[in-house]
Amino acid sequence: MQAVDLNSDMGEGFGPWTIGDGVDEQLMGLISSANIATGFHAGDPSTMRKTLERARQQGVAVGAHPGFRDLVGFGRRHIQAPAQELVDDMLYQLGALRELAACQGLTLQHIKPHGALYMHLARDEQAATLLVRSLRRVAPELWLYCMPGSVIWQVATALGQPVVREFYADREYDLSGSIVFTRKARAYEPEQVAERVLRACQQGKVRTVEGEDLDIAFDSICLHSDTPGALDLTEATRTRLDAAGIEVRAFS
Repeated sequence: MQAVDLNSDMGEGFGPWTIGDGVDEQLMGLISSANIATGFHAGDPSTMRKTLERARQQGVAVGAHPGFRDLVGFGRRHIQAPAQELVDDMLYQLGALRELAACQGLTLQHIKPHGALYMHLARDEQAATLLVRSLRRVAPELWLYCMPGSVIWQVATALGQPVVREFYADREYDLSGSIVFTRKARAYEPEQVAERVLRACQQGKVRTVEGEDLDIAFDSICLHSDTPGALDLTEATRTRLDAAGIEVRAFS
């Protein structure tokens, strides 16, 4: 049976504020891996704890989702900072979630940089190398979620950090194989997204913004919780995967 991981970003609120449709609890029952915001682009200690509790109750694997220090911009604005400063920030966030997870009896499965930081590491070799070398020392078992073929994917593969190649169900691709980064996600039709995911799983292809097919290989499907209609998108996608006999499961 074919199997794939289904991941989503969770806990991306702050205090009494929520982002997107506020459907984390419902989404948690549909996914296999949760990327939990760690306080810099979103999230706070109590939100992190509550999200970890939901994941434990639903049997969902958890990972750290560190971002730029940018609450106002939700981590989607690029910040030009020295590589060491960025890695220090990411390790700080990783440590915070790891301790809160330990209190729940949970072990982190993965780390996935957020938003503009994800895109920065996809192209900045110095920052990517410093992060991966740091992970080799403090968390060599963590799966690193990244775009296949990106700089950080190449560095992690060369240095031996386990990687998870992602496919973005609710983002557009161009012919270079990169996602078309956006600060504000647009709405999608659930059945169109579900069909796009199924085609990627069964045929290894995705239609690009240029109108041509791109070959794509991946281990995990990402559906963002802040995309408008995220719950409908995820329900439609999970229904199509289940009907096609494609098992949704985490790596741990």
